[in-house]
Amino acid sequence: MTSVSTSRPAVADAPAPAVPRSPRLSRRHREWIAAALFLAPDALGLLVFVAVPMVLSVVLGFFQVSGFGSYRWIGLGNYRRMMNDPLFWDSMRITGLYVVILVPVLFCVSLGLGLLAKQKLPGIGVFRTALFMPYVISLVVVGLLWKFLLDDQVGAVNRAMRSAGFGAHSWLGDPHLALGSVIAITVWVMMGYYMIIFLAGLQEIPAEYYEAARIDGAGPWRSFRSITWPLLRPTSFFVLLMSTVAALTGGLDMIFVLTGGGPANGTSLAIFYIYQQAFVFGEFGYASAMGSFLVLIMVIVSAVIFALTRGGRFDDGE
Repeated sequence: MTSVSTSRPAVADAPAPAVPRSPRLSRRHREWIAAALFLAPDALGLLVFVAVPMVLSVVLGFFQVSGFGSYRWIGLGNYRRMMNDPLFWDSMRITGLYVVILVPVLFCVSLGLGLLAKQKLPGIGVFRTALFMPYVISLVVVGLLWKFLLDDQVGAVNRAMRSAGFGAHSWLGDPHLALGSVIAITVWVMMGYYMIIFLAGLQEIPAEYYEAARIDGAGPWRSFRSITWPLLRPTSFFVLLMSTVAALTGGLDMIFVLTGGGPANGTSLAIFYIYQQAFVFGEFGYASAMGSFLVLIMVIVSAVIFALTRGGRFDDGE
């Protein structure tokens, strides 16, 4: 009798169902995400502390705002008041004079110091550090220091002039000297910063160009005119633009400490007059309107500089 096997035939294991994979990001997308994550903190800071206050300032210019928090819509009333305010236009005139004198002087001094700092001279590192140090000092400290040095009676500058046989001057009290003194101090503070920028641009110029010019018999002035200046023009454009914007919108700390806008409003820059209207007289709406107008002027001036220099793109033959 044959026995019947009860064992079941071997059946091949069924393949496991495929698990769907999440789509993998391309390298370009991963780079975009990484860049966005790195930029997010700065972008958020700019949005919260720059963009939003600027928008609120523009909106505030259409309101009459008291120091007690009351708001009243007046439309273009603040701008009409600004157009008829002689003190505001005096401050704009002084600001224009300040910019016209400060920017060229600062540009030339910084360029000269950059050319000097590029030379391989003994102790040149100490020279660079000493010139850059005023820029990292608080402007309030700088103002107090120079206010003491330029004091009419006990200031070191007037003492030195008396010792040399010259007459003493009221550097910060004379309307004819106060603005020039502020400009000179500002140049002293800022020249080290722009010197470093010029130095960086000068070091990007290949040394082979100067060697070829030297072989051809070109002197220092010819080398500067034919090599240094054309190749340094993008850096010059940056310095010119940044120094102009800084002159238009800066100087508040220095003016506040040195002269307080005097004497006879002779150093009352537009930014200082706006500060007075907002935080001394409580005219926040009016100050916002003037601030918006000043920003508009700054944008126009920047656009003119950009157009005249063709966006910093220069031909060597120009």
